[in-house]
Amino acid sequence: MPFRQEPPRLGNQYEEDRALRSYLKRTLPPGVLREVEPSLAEMGELAGGGLYRAQLEDRLNEPRLTQWDAWGERVDRIEVSPLWRAAGRLAAERGLVATAYERRHGAHSRVHQFALAYLFTPSTDIYSCPLAMTDGAARVLTTSGNEPLIEKVVPRLVSRDPEKFWTSGQWMTELTGGSDVGASETVARRDDGGAWRLYGRKWFTSAAASQVALTLARPEGNPPGGRGLALFLVETRDAAGRPRGIRVERLKDKLGTRKVPTAELTLDGAPAELVKGTTDGVRDIAPMLNVTRLWNGVSAAALMRRGVALARDYARRRSAFGSALAEKPLHADTLAGLQAEAEAALHLAFYAVELTGREEAGELDDAGARLLRLVTPLVKLTTGRAAVGVASEAVEAFGGAGYVEDTGVPLLLRDSQVLSIWEGTTNVLSLDALRTSLKDEGALASLKAEVERLTRGARDVRLARVARAAREAAAHSWSWLAATAGKSPATLEAGARRFSMTLGRALALALLARHAQWSLEEERDARGLAAARRFALGGVDLIDDEADPADAFALMAD
Repeated sequence: MPFRQEPPRLGNQYEEDRALRSYLKRTLPPGVLREVEPSLAEMGELAGGGLYRAQLEDRLNEPRLTQWDAWGERVDRIEVSPLWRAAGRLAAERGLVATAYERRHGAHSRVHQFALAYLFTPSTDIYSCPLAMTDGAARVLTTSGNEPLIEKVVPRLVSRDPEKFWTSGQWMTELTGGSDVGASETVARRDDGGAWRLYGRKWFTSAAASQVALTLARPEGNPPGGRGLALFLVETRDAAGRPRGIRVERLKDKLGTRKVPTAELTLDGAPAELVKGTTDGVRDIAPMLNVTRLWNGVSAAALMRRGVALARDYARRRSAFGSALAEKPLHADTLAGLQAEAEAALHLAFYAVELTGREEAGELDDAGARLLRLVTPLVKLTTGRAAVGVASEAVEAFGGAGYVEDTGVPLLLRDSQVLSIWEGTTNVLSLDALRTSLKDEGALASLKAEVERLTRGARDVRLARVARAAREAAAHSWSWLAATAGKSPATLEAGARRFSMTLGRALALALLARHAQWSLEEERDARGLAAARRFALGGVDLIDDEADPADAFALMAD
């Protein structure tokens, strides 16, 4: 018979994820773990079974925009794929947003929620995008003090009923700038009845099929810049399903996340409701960005895990030169490096999740809140960059098959690339982390102290090198900032990425070391130790004290 290569297979993605289960066992009280574990096992079965099969079958389906009906009426109807429709119902029923706001387990509710999201995301073609923005919108509204909007909208955003559940968009990006939102040209005017209406062009709006959106606009007469913007909520369609002062000009043709209906919109008198004040909209929307960056970090860890899971299973099924790939030392070494990066991302992202849960439960003191302010951009930029590298290696681990679209493998790389762009590119977030460190020395001091605390408990002699590498990297970041702050701004800015990546990877390594020690003692398992040691080999301290920004400009010159 001719040779037939078995494709990779997935089992229950919760039961087969040793790193996730070990993390939850350490983090959650036993009673809480017993209560939430059935929901995680059910989601894991779906993620590796029915949902994964549906994802492969849905591969060629993408959102469709119908701008006009047969009789010449502008309808701008967006239809999403069958997988996305199913994912929307499942997300509501399983409480992927609701779990965080029901708070059945207090500060641990966020961990439960994001464990569900971690399992759900890789099999649903980035349905995590609307969920992230919905979660962020719920957070903004619940803390806004705007009781009419809270009563009207929040129950929809956190509903478990698919018929009542709403998702939210986040409309910030314009032609004038993505990260530079202060350059927004969207104008807010009051109509004759005193209601706000928005006019402008939004160049990139993800999840454009959502029922509501938070957006920034400048009330007429306000000054330029971010301070002059206000935050508004827009209901996108009326009771009959017609757009409310919104034209969908086109859907974006993107490299990845192709299931996400990302649109270019024109706001032509779109009715809107003011969320808070008529100024400082950038500050008012910040809680949404913090939540969506959490989703970004967890999604990065989840996609890394999926790539490794598929590559590991394939390595057991693919033979070359007389034995399975899994038995080849070099191939095993390559996959081990990917597994270590994925575990580091898991611990780093969920560390921010834990801090967020404690903050929402009122259990985080001022020092912890300042630490979270610095950790949030670090988590997003560190995991986003790692996800792209891991996805690329995962594709390569399949050889030629990994380059063939109908295997489903290239999707991992195309979708991972958005994680280092959406919600702030690596450079933008590096500058954010740098500004936070300069403005609030206590935040950086808290992070350095946290790395020292986490590694202090790593008593096993085999963790000594790991702990030392994490502490030295964090200390180097501190000393570099102190030495560079008095130099030219160009030197400081040019080193922002290396500074931030070093902080992020140092914290990730410290978290791996802490967990490895616990796992050695409580589980008699050395795999956490192996992950920490291997992650350290991938490089932690990226700072170069001799770097000269003049070299960069010389290389960029014509």
